[in-house]
Amino acid sequence: MYNFFSMQKQEVISIINGALEDEFEISKDKFLPEANVKSVLSLDSLDMVDLIVIIETNFGVKFSKEELIKVTSFDSLYDLISTKVNA
Repeated sequence: MYNFFSMQKQEVISIINGALEDEFEISKDKFLPEANVKSVLSLDSLDMVDLIVIIETNFGVKFSKEELIKVTSFDSLYDLISTKVNA
């Protein structure tokens, strides 16, 4: 687990991209800021739960499925995590 106080967005990007690459076995170069998260990761409802667990485990914050459903791009995912971590 990381020290989350004042975590910079670039740190969030690095941590989550590494975790997603490991879990979904997709190269990080596909995680472009404007790319659609659901399309790139081929998320179904079970994968969405996995995504929530990955985020909560790596960042020590809680997310609802509803919050993540609103996420479209990787940039919006990074922003959501950054906001929660730095709240």
